[in-house]
Amino acid sequence: MKEKITIIKVGGKIVEETESLNSLLGRFADIAGNKMLIHGGGRSATRIAGELGIESRMVDGRRITDEAMLRVVTMVYGGLVNKNIVAGLQAHGVNALGITGADCNIIKAHKRPAGNVDYGFVGDVDEVNGKMLAKLLREGIVPIVAPLTHDGMGNMLNTNADTMAAETAKALAQEFEVTLIYCFELPGVMRNPDKPESLIKEINHESYAALLADGTVSGGMIPKIDNAFNAIDNGVAKVIITKADAIDGTQGTHIIA
Repeated sequence: MKEKITIIKVGGKIVEETESLNSLLGRFADIAGNKMLIHGGGRSATRIAGELGIESRMVDGRRITDEAMLRVVTMVYGGLVNKNIVAGLQAHGVNALGITGADCNIIKAHKRPAGNVDYGFVGDVDEVNGKMLAKLLREGIVPIVAPLTHDGMGNMLNTNADTMAAETAKALAQEFEVTLIYCFELPGVMRNPDKPESLIKEINHESYAALLADGTVSGGMIPKIDNAFNAIDNGVAKVIITKADAIDGTQGTHIIA
């Protein structure tokens, strides 16, 4: 029987505000057994870029990462946000290690080719070193991963954290029974975000197609659910989308193969 691991992916808004971060860290510390966390940090990057006089450009909610912005996100994601999480977890008795995809060659990616939009130094994941992550985990280390990868040729790349979480979960599924939890501000996938009782408790491929067709699922939720299906269809035992205060896996929307 495989060991179990819980992978938490958390959005930037939650880890960038003191109250929500402290609440999350306490709940994360309470998760038993192997665990790791992958985080965002986009609002902090936008704010600090503005303080430095660097314009933040977005297309369909996705950041254009030119050379100046790459320096900002590397500093903010890999430094400020990541190390605040690590320090907070150490205070909870969690032996956390803050890393990017470049550290220990954990996650390699390639620069996304320019199409209708040139996203700049944005990376699409090629390979996750699951064996190295497993080695860290079995030493009692809790990896805290910033949304940055590398191309193997000395270049850092800004990479979508939801995608990193799915690809990491898939790689670790060869070694562990993996539960992947995407957490954000809502209880899960909602028919009406203003009505808690409208939570959709399960989504499979057939129901997802219907939710897309009627517009219930739209915008940024689409790539999140796409990543969730990518994971559940490739060996990950459970994928749940839920609220940040419910990361014990008992609530939220379960993605079903």
